Amino acid sequence: MLTNGQEIIAVIGLGYVGLPLAVEFGKSRPVIGFDINAERLAELNAGKDRSREVDPEELEQAVQLKLTSDPEDLKAAQIYIVTVPTPIDQHRRPDLTPLLRASKFVGRVLCKGDVVIYESTVYPGATEEDCVPVLEKESGLVYNQDFFCGYSPERINPGDRQHRLTTITKVTSGSTPEVAVAVDALYASIIPAGTHKADSIRVAEAAKVIENTQRDLNIALINELAIIFNKLGIDTEAVLSAAGSKWNFLPFRPGLVGGHCIGVDPYYLTHKAEAVGYHPEVILAGRRLNDGMGRYVSSQLVKALLRAGHRGPDQRILICGLTFKENCPDLRNTRVVDIYHELTDYGYAVDVYDPWVDPDEACQELGIQVCLELKAETYAGIILAVAHHDLVAMGADKLRSFGTEGAILFDLKSAFGRGNADLRL
Repeated sequence: MLTNGQEIIAVIGLGYVGLPLAVEFGKSRPVIGFDINAERLAELNAGKDRSREVDPEELEQAVQLKLTSDPEDLKAAQIYIVTVPTPIDQHRRPDLTPLLRASKFVGRVLCKGDVVIYESTVYPGATEEDCVPVLEKESGLVYNQDFFCGYSPERINPGDRQHRLTTITKVTSGSTPEVAVAVDALYASIIPAGTHKADSIRVAEAAKVIENTQRDLNIALINELAIIFNKLGIDTEAVLSAAGSKWNFLPFRPGLVGGHCIGVDPYYLTHKAEAVGYHPEVILAGRRLNDGMGRYVSSQLVKALLRAGHRGPDQRILICGLTFKENCPDLRNTRVVDIYHELTDYGYAVDVYDPWVDPDEACQELGIQVCLELKAETYAGIILAVAHHDLVAMGADKLRSFGTEGAILFDLKSAFGRGNADLRL
């Protein structure tokens, strides 16, 4: 059990979390990178990572990484690291389907002495209460006797080239004290930033889920303040800049809260809380407020358009940016779609432009046709919804050039500075 440092690692799921992990381990030891998406594997074998988290040069450095979609290849491993998504369903309840499916794959090839480490975000207790029973059933082995588990929550920040796998402290844990030490040493071997060995798997699970819950609530507070200041006729960014002169003021900004972490993880925690008889109030209040920001942004733009005399069914609106955050191609749980659907419900024709997005993916996943080119003097309203560096580099004047006379520019991200846009949050 994790004794010689050359055990074969299998990474299950090669998304924005699993791929950097597989690549980093693959630089120094044998790694099996497993994913059920054959197209994804073909792209990686060709040196292309559509998530843009790993450069072609880094892929080449992972000389001991073998990519596969064949579950039979997993039999060669002794350490399994599960990095599949953990989304919510349409009712905002945790959807463990990908996690349990991955556990079945692993359970069918699990042998005595093997270790299974989960990185997917879950509620406290999910690893041992939901995943371990699947491993036991599929393998016929006994937990903490024949095989062992660990939990080391992912902390990848998509699109962030500064805070990456090797530069972020890694929380680790194990199902026994000995396994906890071994799992910690495993991650410490590839992460110069260091590790933090948690007291238990449940502690590590809880630590992860509150990281994003805390951020969600902080943004919800700023979003509510932005709504209040707007009604008072006060510039929110100016207020935040002034308040930020105090050393302990937290530099959060208003905006849309989507993605597969901040907009999802709080629901995992509240689900577990309700399962043990406690109904969360503050957490869910923050979620409701953040989930309503798309409607608020749309209503503010529509009011501004009407005040400016832009009326009639022939008015077009341009949304710049569709992904859930800047400098990232990920569309999962993007809340820009809330603005899109609200404006179309108002009767406007809405175009979306985002150079980071795969147009086919946007059409397939969101039902939105992304514009590939923009025409001058076309739009009555323009929203900078996502602050991709190339969109910000255009500048306010360039974006205005796509508008008709008197067009309204809504700088949702306050990227252009005061006075350069008609509306800001």
